[in-house]
Amino acid sequence: MSSTLFESLPDAVSVYEVSPRDGLQNEAVTVPTPAKVRLIEALVAAGLKRLEVTSFVSPKWVPQLADAVELCRLLGHPPGVSFSALCPNQQGLDRALATELGEVAVFLSVSETHNRKNVNKTVAQTLAVFREMVPAALAAGRRVRGYLSTLWGCPYEGAVDPERGVEIARALLEMGCYEVSLGDTIGIGTPVQTKRIVEMFLREFPAQRLALHFHDTRGTALANVIVGLELGVRTFDASVGGLGGCPYAPGAAGNLATEDLVFTLHGMGIQTGIDLDKLVEAGRVASAVVGRELPGKVHKAGVRALRR
Repeated sequence: MSSTLFESLPDAVSVYEVSPRDGLQNEAVTVPTPAKVRLIEALVAAGLKRLEVTSFVSPKWVPQLADAVELCRLLGHPPGVSFSALCPNQQGLDRALATELGEVAVFLSVSETHNRKNVNKTVAQTLAVFREMVPAALAAGRRVRGYLSTLWGCPYEGAVDPERGVEIARALLEMGCYEVSLGDTIGIGTPVQTKRIVEMFLREFPAQRLALHFHDTRGTALANVIVGLELGVRTFDASVGGLGGCPYAPGAAGNLATEDLVFTLHGMGIQTGIDLDKLVEAGRVASAVVGRELPGKVHKAGVRALRR
C-alpha cells in the first residue's frame, strides 16, 4: 500500500517565538526587565529571528508587561532579527510607535465572550478600532501581524464557528496585516479538527498569509503542527520551555514548547535556522527567570539523553 504522508514536506519553516510576551504575561511573580533581556538575548543567540517581546497593554491589567517601553529600548537591533509587540488599542499603538520596533500585532477572538473578557469590546467594535490602527501603523513604517484566538474552541462558549474566523481573518488581511496567526487558545484541537479548519482557511487565503499557534494543554499541539505542515502552512508560533498561557482563558496554560517543535522539525529534515542545543540553553534561562520547572518535553529530557 502506498502512502502520500510526508511527501510534501518543506525544506524549511519559520518559527515565531512568543515566550517573552505570551509566555511571561501570566506569571504570578514579576520578572525584572534585565531578566527579560537575558531571556530574549539567549533566544536570539539560538537563532530565532522573529520574536514577540512584549505587549503595550495597560499595566493595570497585565503588570508583568508594564516595562514594555524600557524593554524595547534595551533590546537594540540585532542584525536580521525582528521584534514585535501586541497593541490592544490606539493608546498601546502610540506607545509602540514611540519605540523603534519594526512590527506590531493586533489580536481578537472568534468568541464574543472571550473577546469581551480580553479587550472589553465586541468583535465588531474591536475590528472598528483596528481599521484605524492598522493603517496608522503601516503609515509609520511598521509591519502588522494579526492574531485570531479561540478558533478551535472557547473556554466560555465551547464550540465556535470557524467560518466566522474566516470572515475576521479576511478583515484583518484587507486592513493590511501581512499574516494572521490562527490560535488554539485552550489547547483543545485534534488533528482531524485542525485539518478541517486549516483547509477552510486555505480555500480563502494563500498559505504564506497564515501561521498556526497551538497550546499543548491536552498534548495535541505537535500532532496539529504535522497536519498544518502537510497542508502547506510554513509558520508556527511557539514558546521556549512551553512557557505561558492566556490570563483570560482558564485552563490554557502551556504553549507548544519551541524545543519540542524544533526537535521534531529537525528530525523530519526540515530546517529552522535554530541551534537546538542553544535553544535548550535558552529554555534553562527561561526556567531560571520564572523560578520554576517548565513543561516542555525536550526541556526536561534534553536533546539526546535524559539529564542526570
